[in-house]
Amino acid sequence: MGVKRSLQSGGTMLGFLANSFIVLSTASNYWIRYSGGHSGLWQECNKGVCSNIPCDNTLAVTGACIVLAAGCGIMGLVMGLRLLCSEGYSRGQTTCAVFLISGLLLLIALTVYTVKNAWKDDVFYSWSYFLGWLALPFCIIAGFCFLLADMIMQSTDAISGFPVCL
Repeated sequence: MGVKRSLQSGGTMLGFLANSFIVLSTASNYWIRYSGGHSGLWQECNKGVCSNIPCDNTLAVTGACIVLAAGCGIMGLVMGLRLLCSEGYSRGQTTCAVFLISGLLLLIALTVYTVKNAWKDDVFYSWSYFLGWLALPFCIIAGFCFLLADMIMQSTDAISGFPVCL
């Protein structure tokens, strides 16, 4: 297995991990915890009773960006798997761009949520929130893995026309 294939495999694995973390983070209700309960993007639970959170602009932006990030991540994962399975298909730059867009959307979502809850007293961020932040570097590194693999493939194609004397 060459360097190009290793980078593509690594990018695909990192993309899978990032998507798993994004989906788990989005679906769970443990973004913040406070005395007597916890809250997520969609529901708030107080003393064991959960209810939907009223629509708030910052939560709407966070929810929209994180769902779009998950969608871009899944699309990037499918593109990465397609790159691994077929030799003639070369969309490494597109796959890179999709993962980087996913990372950017995730960064926007997490930053907006952080700013919204930064000044609240006795509110602590919980594991769902941290899974979102953990997914961010995985998305970015996955994108760069595909970019490097594409650069290696392009440089190999460019050099192949030159006579080489060893």
